[in-house]
Amino acid sequence: MRKDDRVRALLPRGVVVPMVTPCTTKGELDVEAAERLASRFAAADAAPFILGTTGEGHSVPRKEKERLAVAVVGAVGGKQPVYASISDNCLQDSIELANCFFGLGVTAVVAHPPFYYPISDEGLIAYFERLADSLPGPLVLYNIPSTTRVSIPLEVVERLSHHPRIVGLKDSERDLDRLERAAPLWAGREDFSFLIGWAAKSLHGLRLGAKGIVPNAGNVVPELFRDLYEAAISGQLERASELQDKADRVAAIYQRDRNLSQSLAALKGMLQVLGLCGESVWPPLLPLGKGELAGLETKMRELGLM
Repeated sequence: MRKDDRVRALLPRGVVVPMVTPCTTKGELDVEAAERLASRFAAADAAPFILGTTGEGHSVPRKEKERLAVAVVGAVGGKQPVYASISDNCLQDSIELANCFFGLGVTAVVAHPPFYYPISDEGLIAYFERLADSLPGPLVLYNIPSTTRVSIPLEVVERLSHHPRIVGLKDSERDLDRLERAAPLWAGREDFSFLIGWAAKSLHGLRLGAKGIVPNAGNVVPELFRDLYEAAISGQLERASELQDKADRVAAIYQRDRNLSQSLAALKGMLQVLGLCGESVWPPLLPLGKGELAGLETKMRELGLM
């Protein structure tokens, strides 16, 4: 079935920031910090994506997820689309959360595969089709095998891309061959977007035909990624390359020599240094020690981020 004009108009593109989920030391959502971050993204012409991997989505309680959606949708005020993860191992829970989010004003929902049981290609197709059939709005597929241990084959994505409610793929798999096959595959499609979630390859992906980038360093420097995106799509490749290099140096501050859990805590540490949100993380993650926070601040000053 062909996607209708309303769904096609909601095609994801540009800069989408996978937003951290600010929390208090009591384990509650920090609403003011969430609004502050979302407003900052919208001012930088970037769209927030809430409750993904960077947003510790699987660790945030359901009631706080709803409060976060309300806060972010309100802060953005229609200036940018808002994307929200509904990923879960239970199909019905994903459907119920999606319907709640659409009711709260979220633009599109995002889902990675269930990851507890092994799943075949036909199983992936059946799952995502059943999910999309149950939704009142658009769905973006999310490929992140570093956490799910499931890589969605490109042939499966291609089949799903023709579903009337499936509008894109956020691909965070760090596989250069896959990227170089995937980005051109949908470059000419006006009803499906390939979004690159491998931030270090943002420029490369855009040159190959990706319609958007999803960098978690955008929490710190959303304007940098806006400028990188605009330079890339306008053919200013030398400037885009310089911006990509700076983006890589920003990301290295919190990622180098850390695993995913540690890097997310360090990312929140950087945001605390900037006065944007606190350093608290959702269990089972642990916050950084004070010495590590001081080290982050030193590196941020050296890079001119203060």
